Amino acid sequence: MVLDTQSVHVAAGVPASTSGHDPAKRVPGRKRGLAVDVLGLVIAVVVLAANTHDNAAGIILLDQVVERAGGTVRKALADQGFKNQVVVHGAGLGIDVEIVEHNPQVKGFVPQPKRWRVEQTYGILILHRRLVRDYEHRPSSSASRVYWAMTHVMTRRLTGANAPTWRETQAVAA
Repeated sequence: MVLDTQSVHVAAGVPASTSGHDPAKRVPGRKRGLAVDVLGLVIAVVVLAANTHDNAAGIILLDQVVERAGGTVRKALADQGFKNQVVVHGAGLGIDVEIVEHNPQVKGFVPQPKRWRVEQTYGILILHRRLVRDYEHRPSSSASRVYWAMTHVMTRRLTGANAPTWRETQAVAA
């Protein structure tokens, strides 16, 4: 299992009480936390104000994973945004949380082994227009949008039905 968070902008009508400003990523809005399995399928989602620390999101995600997956999850990988509180909480739940360190000599984004699955899942989910920005008034509604989009992704994977891209439709029409 892999844990990660993503900060997204909110729409104009979203209440200020459920949004904040993430100083690390310089994003005013909300923070989505995902726990995904090795296939990139979502196990748990949490949506919080963007000014909430990753530790709070990680603890909630671990609790949801234990609730949903039972005792089947033994190991979790997380990035450096998650600190010792998540590791200690995971140990209390029987999950070994490993903080994946990046190489300080390498500049820019470099996918970390095994952790790239959650980044890939964020990339797939952001293709759904409703997830580019957070339009929902309640964080629970925003989390349900993530599950809805993941259901669409899973259905397409199972059926093998891929809709042609706009480039492919133009090539067929010509």
